[in-house]
Amino acid sequence: MSVVAATLYRNGRPAGNVSLDEAPDLAGTEDFVWVGLVEPSEEELRLLQAHYGLHPLAVEDALKAHQLPKVDIYGDQLFVIARTAHLEGDRILYGETAIFVGDNHIISVRHGSARAHTELRAQLEASPTLLAHGVDYVLHAILDFIVDGYFPIVETIEENVLHMEGRAIDNFLDRDETTRLFTLRREIIRFRRILGPMSEMAGRLAHIDLPCMDPDVRPYFKDVLDHVRRVESMVENLRDVLTSVFEVSHLLESQRQGAITRQLASWAAILAVPTAIAGIYGMNFENMPELKTHDGYFVVLGVIALICTLLYIRFKRVGWL
Repeated sequence: MSVVAATLYRNGRPAGNVSLDEAPDLAGTEDFVWVGLVEPSEEELRLLQAHYGLHPLAVEDALKAHQLPKVDIYGDQLFVIARTAHLEGDRILYGETAIFVGDNHIISVRHGSARAHTELRAQLEASPTLLAHGVDYVLHAILDFIVDGYFPIVETIEENVLHMEGRAIDNFLDRDETTRLFTLRREIIRFRRILGPMSEMAGRLAHIDLPCMDPDVRPYFKDVLDHVRRVESMVENLRDVLTSVFEVSHLLESQRQGAITRQLASWAAILAVPTAIAGIYGMNFENMPELKTHDGYFVVLGVIALICTLLYIRFKRVGWL
């Protein structure tokens, strides 16, 4: 079975486990059932559909597990989809959590999520006063748990990028580092595509009257919305940092190449002097006035050394050498 937990809550406290073979009659009470599933089979979801009156379209979406974040209303029930994310190496891998919300039940269905709800459930059970709010508060807690998982992803990528920025200032970024830079940028762009619908979904829960939602719990969803927007801001800044790292690396590389080019040009100019003089005196003409000069050889060497020295000093002063 893919059932992680199926618990009945009364006054914010666990009142025992429930069976999936039948739904307890909780009409007219404040009690509710929280069922947690991981990678359920179609038969398991169809069983819950029959007992809790889940809408067939919502069940189909929960089975496909390839939906964008959204909020759907089916009569007096809500169907919410949120996308989870976790970092493996330099890649962001995504999962999906589908949540069915009724007056006396909340069913969470996880696909591809790296973080279990066991710890979250324990935290909520430790605060019965808050858990007594009912299914809408549990919905908030699950969404807040998912969104809080985004922050370590952005912070880890940010640390990696800052490290690469320091390397770019001191040394050239090699091919692997440049490839990694573009990989991180691509992952950030994909992450933004998830954050947009997540923000819209949280906004609907925070500002629109919906079934199974107590107005007193609405400020909690506004807090989730604020967290999503904060992650969006961090991702946008991180994208700018990634772009700036590449631009800085390219600029520094161009400057270093320019410095090397100037050094080569300076030495070429210095070496051109003896090359030109040697070329002139290497011509095979008999009638050359300087050929009969007694100290001509030493004079020419001295002139070459003097001109080369002056050129070296000049290039050194202008910073070319």
